[in-house]
Amino acid sequence: MVDEVVRLGSAQVSEAITAQMGDKFANYPGAKEAPAAALEYHHEEDHNPPLRGWPLVIASTLLSNSSVLQKWLWNNAKFGQPKHAPGLDSSVPWRVKPDVAPLGETGPMLSLEEGYLVTPKSADCKGRFNSIADYHELYKSGQATPLDVVEALLPLIRRDVGDEESKYAVAFIESNVDEVLQHARESTERWKEGKQLGILDGVPFGVKADTEVKGYVSTMGMKVDKTVAYFNKPEPETCWPALKMQEQGAIMVGKMNQHEIGMDTTGCNPVTGTATNWYNTRYFPGGSSSGAGSGLCAGLVPVAIGTDAGGSMRIPPAFCGVYGLKPTFNRTCSRATSMCVVGPMTSTVADLTIAYRVMSQPNPSDPGQNLLCLSVPPSPGSKKTLGICRTWIARADPDVLKVFSSCVEYLTTVKGYTAVDISLPYLREGQLAHAATCLTEAATEAFARNPSNYLAPLNHASRMLVSAATHTPATDYLSYGQIRHVIMAHLAWLWEQHPDMIVLTPTTPIAGWKICDGDEAYGCSDGNLSIKNMTFAWVANTSGCPAVTCPGGYVEAEQGEGVLPVGVMGMGEWGAEEQLLGFARDVEGFLEVEGRRRPKEWVDVVGLARGKGE
Repeated sequence: MVDEVVRLGSAQVSEAITAQMGDKFANYPGAKEAPAAALEYHHEEDHNPPLRGWPLVIASTLLSNSSVLQKWLWNNAKFGQPKHAPGLDSSVPWRVKPDVAPLGETGPMLSLEEGYLVTPKSADCKGRFNSIADYHELYKSGQATPLDVVEALLPLIRRDVGDEESKYAVAFIESNVDEVLQHARESTERWKEGKQLGILDGVPFGVKADTEVKGYVSTMGMKVDKTVAYFNKPEPETCWPALKMQEQGAIMVGKMNQHEIGMDTTGCNPVTGTATNWYNTRYFPGGSSSGAGSGLCAGLVPVAIGTDAGGSMRIPPAFCGVYGLKPTFNRTCSRATSMCVVGPMTSTVADLTIAYRVMSQPNPSDPGQNLLCLSVPPSPGSKKTLGICRTWIARADPDVLKVFSSCVEYLTTVKGYTAVDISLPYLREGQLAHAATCLTEAATEAFARNPSNYLAPLNHASRMLVSAATHTPATDYLSYGQIRHVIMAHLAWLWEQHPDMIVLTPTTPIAGWKICDGDEAYGCSDGNLSIKNMTFAWVANTSGCPAVTCPGGYVEAEQGEGVLPVGVMGMGEWGAEEQLLGFARDVEGFLEVEGRRRPKEWVDVVGLARGKGE
């Protein structure tokens, strides 16, 4: 390649590199710097009326029955603005999906037996969470069995026990108790016979309510209405990521709560109950994977599987002080969406690594998923670069920026990273395009679930959003695809300039979302804060790039008791999951220096099980 560059002029060099990268990826967007006008970030205040309580009920009722009001809401949200973005014309191609696939060897799966993965943290480690390794050691020592663990855990998560329901149970929606106990007995028997399947055998995990598990209805956090055919159709198969966990002996203990149909980032759900943020119960746990964030920070399970179309596996972990990995588009499984992916959330970096490696194994029957090559860690000594877009980062609140800046200083002075300034295109228009695309896809799914009355199963806040989304014109939808193409091509260009760069931001610009009076009764709708909360998360969904969130510190809260965790997020090139997991280990080192904290009401499930086993 060096000889080739010597022979070519500067204009041809970029083309040569792009051609080479095209051999590295399928569906590569091509590397092209966005026009200068697209790189200018002009923040605008949004004017979506916040609603809760009876005003929300009334507004939702009116909107559900008026196409005029629905169209007004769509326009007021400025979803028509992206097509007027500078530099967009008919010459810019549009892209429906960000399905870039890194090419190469697809296996075998990387080892689950590396030292840091299988070694429990020291007992005196500050803010220590139970990990997969802790459960493994528990069973290996004979102090307790998987059946002891499940018998200790089920009373904490069951929703079918009436007045005996635990305060922690709101993190879950449903557990097939007999099946869970049977799997625990089978795992216990394997351990007794010395035939355990590996480090995951007997480890409990949960799965988000919208993700397929055989025998469960994927309720998506909706109120179950047996008069609607959808709610009478349990899933015939388990999705690939959860299936691979089960094949390793992990025990799926229940479906986890979520923000209804994933259409906001609070986790507020007046139908199934709002999962608790155990760091401060006067703040939401984040959404839409709210049950996962709550269950992980409470210590109920070490691993949860969720979905992410706009930060749903990163915002709840950020609010709840744990970890989440949004994989490359199609990495764990293909879905009928242009934004959403399935992936792991965990209490520790080691567990995030184990869960990711297991659930990303190639699926022979999924042509979109099995095309992606194995993600491998960078070579030792590789240059480590952080790309920081200063004008974008400035959108974060001061207390969040303080934690973020301290983390950057640690990474650059202790861990050997170099920080470079970058610019990103269409940060305003792209976020609007992302939000409108997610809502449009949600409306399509709602029609498929219940064609005769697509709004009937939804609560008031979801009805407003979904009904407005039905008014997205095809011309606007295609302009969103043009925005996506420009962003992806510019990212490809940035990675040509800075190979292995990680784009670094806070996970959210705010440290927690306050619960207000009236939210629990009917839900809440605050489009202004929703857009702000996804300020940094949406780019990974639009581009299909992987991103990881790590707890980076804590700030004081304005209400309630307890602190608020702050997340730090890194986004990598397509296929760079293992690089991001290494980055997460570096940030974990920063958190250990600062001092990790557990919530006051954290539950020691391993300790409870040990008590049963004695």
